[in-house]
Amino acid sequence: MTEKEKKAASASYSADNIQVLEGLEAVRKRPAMYIGDVGEKGLHHLVYEVVDNSIDEALAGFCTNIEVFINEDNSITVKDDGRGIPVGMMAKEQKSALEVVLTVLHAGGKFDKGTYKVSGGLHGVGVSCVNALSTFLRAEVRKDGKLYAMEFSKGVPTQGLEIEGEASGTGTTITFKPDDSIFTLSTEYKYDTLASRLRELAFLNAGVKLSLTDKRVKKEDESYKSEIFYSEKGLEEFVRYIDASKEALIPDVIHIVTEKQGIPVEIAMSYNTTYNENVYSYVNNIHTIEGGTHLTGFRRGLSRTLKKYADDSKMLEKLKIEISGDDFREGLTAVVSIKVAEPQFEGQTKTKLGNNEVIGAVDQAVGEALGYYLEEHPKEAKTIVEKVVLAATARHAARKAREMVQRKSPMGGGGLPGKLADCSSKDPEICEIFLVEGDSAGGTAKQGRDRMFQAILPLRGKILNVEKAMPHKVLESDEIKNIYTALGVTIGTEDDSKELNLEKLRYQKVVIMTDADVDGSHIATLILTFFFRHMKALLEKGYIYIATPPLYLCKKGKVEEYCWDDRQRQAFIDKYGDGNENAIHTQRYKGLGEMNATQLWDTTMNPEHRTLRQVTIENAAEADHIFSMLMGEDVAPRREFIEENATYANIDA
Repeated sequence: MTEKEKKAASASYSADNIQVLEGLEAVRKRPAMYIGDVGEKGLHHLVYEVVDNSIDEALAGFCTNIEVFINEDNSITVKDDGRGIPVGMMAKEQKSALEVVLTVLHAGGKFDKGTYKVSGGLHGVGVSCVNALSTFLRAEVRKDGKLYAMEFSKGVPTQGLEIEGEASGTGTTITFKPDDSIFTLSTEYKYDTLASRLRELAFLNAGVKLSLTDKRVKKEDESYKSEIFYSEKGLEEFVRYIDASKEALIPDVIHIVTEKQGIPVEIAMSYNTTYNENVYSYVNNIHTIEGGTHLTGFRRGLSRTLKKYADDSKMLEKLKIEISGDDFREGLTAVVSIKVAEPQFEGQTKTKLGNNEVIGAVDQAVGEALGYYLEEHPKEAKTIVEKVVLAATARHAARKAREMVQRKSPMGGGGLPGKLADCSSKDPEICEIFLVEGDSAGGTAKQGRDRMFQAILPLRGKILNVEKAMPHKVLESDEIKNIYTALGVTIGTEDDSKELNLEKLRYQKVVIMTDADVDGSHIATLILTFFFRHMKALLEKGYIYIATPPLYLCKKGKVEEYCWDDRQRQAFIDKYGDGNENAIHTQRYKGLGEMNATQLWDTTMNPEHRTLRQVTIENAAEADHIFSMLMGEDVAPRREFIEENATYANIDA
């Protein structure tokens, strides 16, 4: 074939070029389209899809117990006591209903309004996707006194539907093992990640008992590591859990359970003495991280009702500044959960609710219940309004502090922080900034970096603990002002909004680089707390990273190797010293300043060899609970957390 003929052939586009993916092939070909990604997040999403089916049975009133097991081989078993997936033959498909549910996309009871009024798994792709992405899946159904079973591999049946014996009760058990050719990074499940989601589901679905058992971990009494999640009061207990480490402003959690305009609405809210707003919204148990119409309705109802009460009681008469919506929500923790038969999601991550009819329903529910509470509890109402007045006054002070920050920002012409060693590139997509502990390590990092795309900002000592500081105090801190200015971000607009403006963000990689010791870990946690409370958008976009410098340099003769943990160091000793620690020369790096510029570049800064840990928020409510506990006043829960997680920490003697 000539070159001309080859070009003509490659340019042709006919029916022969169209590829039709049969059955679940599409899922295996483009898994990220269905489960988000094929990393750790997507791996755990498989479990959520199966659990969501069981939760839907609970929402329909047919299931009260859901058990999740992480098996020894990292497979997962989910068992419920619902009605059991139907096993009868479907005339049109000439297959059992069980096989259709597990092998056909958009198949399930969610599309029949008589079967499920509301459902989390709305697209009908859940369990069939799990099947497609598993090397092994076994479905067991207990129904009509019999145990039915069917097995699959990569979405294809390997064992037809069989009756394997008798069974008492009803329910479904799904066991699956993720395909390591799809999940190439890891197929290892994290107990804490699954526990966090199950705890959340227990709060969102009062009266449903969920349990998690890890068969990979045996305790001293030979029992497995396990936990039961159950909530009798639902969202009221959820708010108390989130605020467990905060000082309450009022003793009550205002709990609203109602139905407006045919929409079930449940809301729990309370105030604490912090300066942060923490509102978490859910639709059909799906966390709507981008908010939506239900959040709009909640905020509108809250502001309207509180302002009316404050005006009627003449508590705002002496205040000379205008109250804004943000002021009503400072120190507020709330969970908004609604159930919608046909939710319309929008936004980049498809987690923003778009149903307009929801605004009025939630607004009305909040207005009625909160108005009643304020009238019945005048003492608490006065405390809340005083907090609002304080917030407005602090916001006014924060605006002045913010104007100072923005006057010194690159956009204001005041120049960049003096300590910042900037990079020459101006493309935020490739630029990265290292927030480095101290001038000594900062100097080494400046020498070792690639000046083209790497900037260095040394931080002096420990930055302010923002968990305990008022907003204007945060903006008065020199180190925090330097972070804002270096990043190029601005806070709010003319209407005094606290929203972060990322339009002029100068770096899309912000790397926290601290010493591998207790002080370094504390500084990293302080910086993360600042980002979580004041620049959460950077965390949500995945722009925040933690550098991982090595702990040791091990040498034997001309052989040398960097080791990031004790396990790697021991492996080096075993390999080159026949297990004799004294035969190996080990250098322990207690600080970044102990490395020279070349060593720091080779191990921690060079994109070809370094390991960066991306900081993400899988569960914002859980993250809020942990940050409050770690950085708050109460010592006991912090000690307990550290003791429980000590196996993951490197603590110097």
